[in-house]
Amino acid sequence: MTTNRKPRLPTVLVVDDEARSLEALRRTLEDDFEVFTAASAEQALRIMEAEWVHVVVCDQRMPGTTGVDLLKTLRSQWPDTLRILLSGYTDAEDIIAGVNEAGIYQYLTKPWQPEQLLLTLQTAATVHRLQQENQRLSIELRAASPVLARRVEAKHERARREFALDGLIRSPGSPLNDVCRLVEKVAPFDLSVLICGESGTGKEMLARAIHYRSRRAEQPFVIENCGALPDQLLEAELFGYRRGAFTGAYEDRVGRFQLADGGTIFLDEVGDTSPAFQVKLLRVLQEGEFRPLGAARPVAVDVRVVAATHHDLEAEVRAGTFREDLYYRLATVTLQVPPLRERAMDIPLLAERLLENSRKALGKSVDGFTTEALACLAVYAWPGNVRELQNEILRMLALADSPQLGADLLAPRILRSPAVDQRRDDLLDLVASDGGLKERMEALEARVLRETMIRNRWNKSRAASELGLSRVGLRSKLLRYGLEHG
Repeated sequence: MTTNRKPRLPTVLVVDDEARSLEALRRTLEDDFEVFTAASAEQALRIMEAEWVHVVVCDQRMPGTTGVDLLKTLRSQWPDTLRILLSGYTDAEDIIAGVNEAGIYQYLTKPWQPEQLLLTLQTAATVHRLQQENQRLSIELRAASPVLARRVEAKHERARREFALDGLIRSPGSPLNDVCRLVEKVAPFDLSVLICGESGTGKEMLARAIHYRSRRAEQPFVIENCGALPDQLLEAELFGYRRGAFTGAYEDRVGRFQLADGGTIFLDEVGDTSPAFQVKLLRVLQEGEFRPLGAARPVAVDVRVVAATHHDLEAEVRAGTFREDLYYRLATVTLQVPPLRERAMDIPLLAERLLENSRKALGKSVDGFTTEALACLAVYAWPGNVRELQNEILRMLALADSPQLGADLLAPRILRSPAVDQRRDDLLDLVASDGGLKERMEALEARVLRETMIRNRWNKSRAASELGLSRVGLRSKLLRYGLEHG
């Protein structure tokens, strides 16, 4: 999502009970700031409740209160706002004592000089922006993957390399290659992208690859899981809120869209949002602005939206459960990430890479996988995709007592439940193969024996009991089919 709006100026609130002074301050600042004016402390508080204010400039002498007292109040309620005090009394003890208590950023004496005041406020606006950027980085650090978290303070080039498409493990014939080629083409352009695929297929990694290959790579990459929160909390997280907007809103909160301004926001599991929330999300994509909860005015942002879902959104549009206009806003480009069961040729390469990472995580070293273990990994359906494969390898490594990870370390579900398509194809091949009934039945018997022995870690007593054979009878069959282990 991009807009052609002129970037919004930083905002300043000027508080002074003298009309001529208030007008002079407004004229001095209006070319560089969006200026709000207040002639009293009460009016200033009302403006603070309704607007996003970056800097406050306050006169010390006002009827009913002092500038220091007002700034103390502002500090307690809006701590992120920078506060500047103007006074003609340079040695007043109450001012000097109150500067620290009110958290005053700068103290200027009257008569103020326009150039000095303007420079002070420009510097204050820069400080406020840097504080926001620091908050963005903190949120990204908390939300980022463990790999990125260890590198969050590194240069953006390192992050770009970390999430380069070369880091997506795939073989020359992998169906993931077509997806990566499409990412290469669309990443440089400010187009919204919808990434579709099952959970655990690496949709977030693709989203990061898009961001770090775009012109926004130096700007924030912000994540929100839309399926993890109810509507009200999701709205508060994405759009932010003003103090007092709802019970428990004790201070202003900057939303994810505002934190992502200039960069990319990744909306994971966007298909889980309710129709009511979809209307609010559509407005952001159409207008390039949103209204924080409790705010009087909208906030304009320039962000690129990358969304992801495991749902078939086209089917949900036809069923009326997902808004058609929002779908087309999100899906300027659609990427369909293949599940791991359709990438069997990638599994050996992927397993070796995941094992390398697991060795580092557990501090335990092995040489690799046995050929038999890799074969078993390659035929399993992996309903949990890469995430399930990673967990299985961690488990195997933790249990390993030998230099190589063997098939006997695999979880029973993997040994007992080969891929449905693979099982069906194997049986069809067996039926259609050459040879008589005896040969085909022997081939099936050999397969059952092999899977049973692997599942029981080559313990003949347990395998014989499971198959209803004597230990001598089992050994005879293993020798017959060349399956005797060791």
